[in-house]
Amino acid sequence: LPNVIKTYDKHHAKGFEIIGISLDQDKTKLTTFMKDRSMTWPQYFDGQGWGNKLAQKYGVYSIPATYLLDGTGKIIASNLRGEDLDAAVLKALAKD
Repeated sequence: LPNVIKTYDKHHAKGFEIIGISLDQDKTKLTTFMKDRSMTWPQYFDGQGWGNKLAQKYGVYSIPATYLLDGTGKIIASNLRGEDLDAAVLKALAKD
């Protein structure tokens, strides 16, 4: 998560956006967690935990899971960690 936040802060103004999918069941805990870590991006929450419809649709079986999409919505990378996330975002933004 620290690398995700760092990458978001670095590239958000250049067009990088995050949409989180919460597997929490308690919205208050999610809201507190996001506030404590300054996570300002939209977060999809349906309270269904691992039954979350978007997590099921995209085959999320473990967390964290990341998907990097281009401007057309095509998945161009997945399961990026650490500096690999920043490098992939930088490369994707250079193509736009």
